[in-house]
Amino acid sequence: MAFKPKSAAETKARDLGLAVARIAESEGLPAHVGVDALRRASPRLTPLAIGQMVRKHRDIVEETLAERGLALGDYADQGPGRGMEFTVENA
Repeated sequence: MAFKPKSAAETKARDLGLAVARIAESEGLPAHVGVDALRRASPRLTPLAIGQMVRKHRDIVEETLAERGLALGDYADQGPGRGMEFTVENA
């Protein structure tokens, strides 16, 4: 099987999954991870980027969480300026 380089969006989706996992593991499960905590964990993850990664590459985010024994229970996006929140549970 040939090596396929990942796009920048795929790499950022993996970064999002890892950031969500780290925050969830530190808070205890089930965890509710908001966009502000994600911004503190990784400044590259802007609210726009987070929304795009979840819409376009949700499978990568879920796969990254699954590698750490976690699952994305819910994702709520209330619109610009209102907040986003991930609910993370044990797989």
